Amino acid sequence: MLGEVLEVAKDMETKSYREPLGIVAAICPFSTPPHPSIKFISLLMKLDFPAMIPLWSIPIATATGNCLILKPSERDPGAAMILAEIAEKAGFPKGVLNIVHGAAKTVDFIIDEPQIKAISFVGSNHVGEYIFERGSAKGKRVQANLGAKNHAVILPDANKHDALNSIVGAAFGAAGQRCMALSTLVMVGETKEWLSKLVDSATALKVGGGFDDTTHIGPVISPQSRERIEHLITSAQEEGASILLDGRGYKSDKYPNGNWVGPTVITNVKVHMKCYREEIFGPVLICLSVDSLEEAISLVNANEYGNGAAIFTRSGSAAAYFQRNIEAGQVGINVPIPVPLPMFSFTGNKKSVAGGGASYFYGKPGLQFYTQLKTVTSLWKSDEDGIKSVEVSMPTPR
Repeated sequence: MLGEVLEVAKDMETKSYREPLGIVAAICPFSTPPHPSIKFISLLMKLDFPAMIPLWSIPIATATGNCLILKPSERDPGAAMILAEIAEKAGFPKGVLNIVHGAAKTVDFIIDEPQIKAISFVGSNHVGEYIFERGSAKGKRVQANLGAKNHAVILPDANKHDALNSIVGAAFGAAGQRCMALSTLVMVGETKEWLSKLVDSATALKVGGGFDDTTHIGPVISPQSRERIEHLITSAQEEGASILLDGRGYKSDKYPNGNWVGPTVITNVKVHMKCYREEIFGPVLICLSVDSLEEAISLVNANEYGNGAAIFTRSGSAAAYFQRNIEAGQVGINVPIPVPLPMFSFTGNKKSVAGGGASYFYGKPGLQFYTQLKTVTSLWKSDEDGIKSVEVSMPTPR
């Protein structure tokens, strides 16, 4: 697999190729930071894209010859079970794809089991760092995508209609419960005057059940998540920000017990505020104002996360300057959620990836993560050219 070969001397060649690791695992939940009033007792988990995240691991792990143990979120395991059924119908041999259920104890078992050679994880920093540190200490490979605070920078020369529509969709789609949600808007110069139009677009979004085709924003994952999101909105207000659109206390006549948070837009945000420092993971867009592109880049780069950043502009030179100087691992130019297709890799950096980004998901780095490189050097001499005497020096090309 992905082999190379070179004749290094007369009758001698060296080749390298990749072999499967054996048994690998994927832990697919996102973890929600607890509400401040809740004592942290166990790993509180929820799932972002319960089908997509397993599909970051299943194809590459199994195509490279490994057996995969997949642990879906205990809160929404159905998608993983459907994928397992599809794999079985497609002809996967028994034991190649295995689903295990559970919470913290199951995670610890996966980390500690010596036969499991590698772990993939997508989730929050406090859970991902725990898995990375404990798994690495056990000698396992660990790839972990963690938290994010994705920024969009909008310049005055941007196509106003297209940019605002893109930002609203990226901020509130999936109720903001995705690691690449566009949660932070940096308005340069006069673009702060566009906020009323942005609020109008967000107000028009329909909150409702996921099986309703007219719904734009579904519920958040749990009552605890709703409480945490509303707490962060309240903290912004208490710290001096302005709530232009308030989704707290949203009620649905059809689903009165749903975990609803309506679209929320917060402006006059400063970088010291809790709503900026923490990943909200809900349908909340926070907005900051700066005077120049350079100031916007400095603001984004000062943030500890580095999953993605986007710029909206008609200027090629401004886009190129942004691309060169921004520190986020995934950059969008007039693209609000710059997640690459599988032939590339998910290349977040800084605190968004455990271990400094040494192990990325899918693409060529994904193939490398699930395989071990082996190098073989062979010497084939004819009988008359055999080794005449003992040689104690290192072999050298001749």
